[in-house]
Amino acid sequence: EAEAAAYVDAEKEVPDVSAALAGARDILAERISDDAAARAKLRTLYLTKGVLKSKVAFGKEEEGAKFKDYFDWSEPAANSPSHRILAIRRGESEGFLFSRLTPPEDEAVAILVSQFVQSTCPASMQVRLAVEDCYKRLLGFAMEAEARMFYKKKADEEAIRVFAETLRELLLASPLGQKNMMAIDPGFRTGCKIAILDRQGKLVYHDVIYPEKSAREQLEAAEFLHSVVKKYQIEAIAIGNGTASRETETFVNKCKLPGAIPVVIVNESGASIYSASDVAREEFPDLDLTVRGAASIGRRLMDPLAELVKIDPKSIGVGQYQHDVDQSALKRSLDDTVVSCVNNVGVELNTASKHLLGYVSGLNSRTAASIVEHRDKNGPFSSRQELLKVAGLGPKAYEQAAGFLRIRDGSNPLDASSVHPERYPLVD
Repeated sequence: EAEAAAYVDAEKEVPDVSAALAGARDILAERISDDAAARAKLRTLYLTKGVLKSKVAFGKEEEGAKFKDYFDWSEPAANSPSHRILAIRRGESEGFLFSRLTPPEDEAVAILVSQFVQSTCPASMQVRLAVEDCYKRLLGFAMEAEARMFYKKKADEEAIRVFAETLRELLLASPLGQKNMMAIDPGFRTGCKIAILDRQGKLVYHDVIYPEKSAREQLEAAEFLHSVVKKYQIEAIAIGNGTASRETETFVNKCKLPGAIPVVIVNESGASIYSASDVAREEFPDLDLTVRGAASIGRRLMDPLAELVKIDPKSIGVGQYQHDVDQSALKRSLDDTVVSCVNNVGVELNTASKHLLGYVSGLNSRTAASIVEHRDKNGPFSSRQELLKVAGLGPKAYEQAAGFLRIRDGSNPLDASSVHPERYPLVD
């Protein structure tokens, strides 16, 4: 206090000894907060012993009921699964929760005291007060922010990994193969949209039936299905898993269609996104969105990979909290997964769309479009060497792409028994 008295100066806003000591403690707190060794020790403490706690925001109990599991939650942050961390962060961002990530305060203060407090004299007591103030006002919040970002990044990485694995399983699902297909997009009020596809996935007919209305309309729908199955020699039926899917499946099974025609429920996530996309407008410029969606459902059963590559991977619905993770990292990971799947399986050169060809190593959207244009103009490729005749596709691009392109032998049709990755017999 005697030393501090020399710094008392009312003109400099230091009116008394207490103010002088408080100013000195503030300076010490700033120095402690900037000390690299202190930050490293506290960082380790936060990452090893930090506890994640969440509480409901005042008056938000009813409005935020979907987050009720986290209204009074506490667990070690190191043990928190990624989905829980992302859920709490979403609850915070929507204003229903508030959370803290802190270690035991006495341990944190003890770490700083052991580093900066040298004795028990009065001056050291002032240093101790500065240490406590630094932790509560500066360093604690800074370390909490770092720890929260660390666990957010860790949760993002785990969530993105799960997204990518699920997407890979979906893309590499076994294809039913080239079959005359009836695709049904189910619905109650608007009826069931019917799309008939040939063995190459080309839409040849579409209509609407209403099996969930009157008995007369049910009878008409059943007669329609029988006539279409016979006329187009239908070999498989795909039903979207949206609203009324089970009812539609039950109705189709009751119709007792001839032959052993498999009826398969198909995941239609992203079909609505596809039907309104530029890709769908280019493929079906004169058709309604619902018909495009039904055609996509049928093609997904015939060859999931070839159809799903037309949709933004984030729209396929393969994971949780996809809007909460690092968007650039998610896009990069999912795009890499699609490229990996396409090149792992290989692409049928004479039937693949330009969107599928665009994922082949060595090709891009421009060269893929050139391949399709050349194929339409000159007929199917008989050898991969003919790729060198495609405008804009040089020797280097050919060298990179050729190993991932397949030409199917007409004597070996693609069938339901074909299994990835040798599902396309090769000729060259």
